Amino acid sequence: MRIGFFGPAGTFTEEAASSIGGELIPYDTIPEVFQAVHTGEVDRGVVPIENSIEGSVGVTLDLLAHQYLLKIRGEIVIPISHNLLINPDAELEDVEVVYSHYQPLSQCRMFLEKMGVKTQATQSTAAAAEMIIGHKNLAAIGTRRAALLYGLKIASEDIQDHASNMTRFVVIDHQDHIPTGKDKTSVVLCLSNDRPGGLYDILGEFASEDINLTKIESRPSKEKLGSYIFFVDLEGHHKDLKIRNVINRIRSKVGYIKILGSYPREGDD
Repeated sequence: MRIGFFGPAGTFTEEAASSIGGELIPYDTIPEVFQAVHTGEVDRGVVPIENSIEGSVGVTLDLLAHQYLLKIRGEIVIPISHNLLINPDAELEDVEVVYSHYQPLSQCRMFLEKMGVKTQATQSTAAAAEMIIGHKNLAAIGTRRAALLYGLKIASEDIQDHASNMTRFVVIDHQDHIPTGKDKTSVVLCLSNDRPGGLYDILGEFASEDINLTKIESRPSKEKLGSYIFFVDLEGHHKDLKIRNVINRIRSKVGYIKILGSYPREGDD
């Protein structure tokens, strides 16, 4: 099985993708992973969707909601430990600029401020590691695997501001997962019109069937200012009778609803 992931090698997404087995194929951007799954270039894709500190990954949500008919087949949650990587002949006091993806830079803000260094955003943590090779005054925030791949040493470990830093990744496919009894369903919806109690009315349908909602988030609909769509995660599979009944009742109350997929919680496959 060919697994496309938001690469390159040495990223946390590669770590997540490696947990499901198969041949790993890196792609430079999240949209490229979606397109590769869509065309059949790979069998499945793995992309980040949410971080416990920085929140949701907007591009992943937007691609699921607007551009592709692909489904979420699974989720993978891994702890994130950031490390400061430097060249073998460098010391911590040599560092003047730290490179990394914008999220790790943000997640390690207090550590970087204490160092008193400049920062530079890159496309990925692995790209940052590759860029600093041979430069004693440069450092990168990255994974242990990136240090091994690019011949760097770890100057400081676990430099993130919050110890409980977790990232959730999703496995995308043409089909979602069969029911397992320990499932989660993701949907996206928008209200047919903006009215008092409109969202409350929708959420009340889930409450009436004792369906637990684990997440609700709004994002701009991209149609006009002040227009929003809502991403909802709920416990259960969309084939469960009570969830089917709720979704059928909701269809008459919303302008749009799309089931993004049902899948085992925390990546059980």
